[in-house]
Amino acid sequence: MTQSAIFSRQLCPPALLRILSACALVLALLTGTAAAQDVDRAEIEKIVREYLLEHPEVVADALNELNRREQAAAEAARLQVLTDSADVLFNSARQVVLGNPAGSTTLVEFFDYNCGYCKRAHGDMVKLINENPDLRFVLKEFPVLGQGSVEAAQVAVAVNTVAPEKYYDFHEKLLLSRGQANRASALAAAREIGIDEDSLMAAMATDEAGQTIEEVYSIANRLGLTGTPSYVVGTEVVMGAVGYDELNKKLEAVRNCSEATC
Repeated sequence: MTQSAIFSRQLCPPALLRILSACALVLALLTGTAAAQDVDRAEIEKIVREYLLEHPEVVADALNELNRREQAAAEAARLQVLTDSADVLFNSARQVVLGNPAGSTTLVEFFDYNCGYCKRAHGDMVKLINENPDLRFVLKEFPVLGQGSVEAAQVAVAVNTVAPEKYYDFHEKLLLSRGQANRASALAAAREIGIDEDSLMAAMATDEAGQTIEEVYSIANRLGLTGTPSYVVGTEVVMGAVGYDELNKKLEAVRNCSEATC
């Protein structure tokens, strides 16, 4: 049985007749035939209104379909950004790479030092790195929670410039510390792990921090990221602190299927 036949049997004859009548009238209007001049617009609106009142589920179905199409379009746009910006996203000279720099699988995290969910997600990162020897874990400074976050990110960029080998210790100390992350607390964390403050201040006097953060803002905006943590694994963007199990499952899928979802 054809789809049209199935559809016809699901509707009572009067409803089907009204649909067909409305379609015929609309087609007449669109084609500009002479008969279209005699069409009563109010009658068309009445037919459509009556049908929608009798079958309100059509509106819900239409909205669901619209939502599906919008989501598909947004996902296609994200995929295009991931393709066009892959080099900056995965291999920028300004980013921090933890785990295995030569690893075959890459996971990117956008984070903010004042993000409570990022603090909780830190343990996920540590476990993923420890249990996946082939994992490149890329960190992107994405300060979205106020001026203090921007200041902390500026110090972090300077740390990565002056003492990249100490970045992880700095990152962990500042991220897991209590209170507001800002310039003062970030500098204090750097001092505690033995980084020379004069060298940091000199690095912060350059425009490297600003360019690094702007680079991240730019790609995050194109990906539609609005909060932290956010991740990129394979060709999939993952919003929120989804946890170790979910991230590890996506890494396995990338290894097995070249996509985050098999």
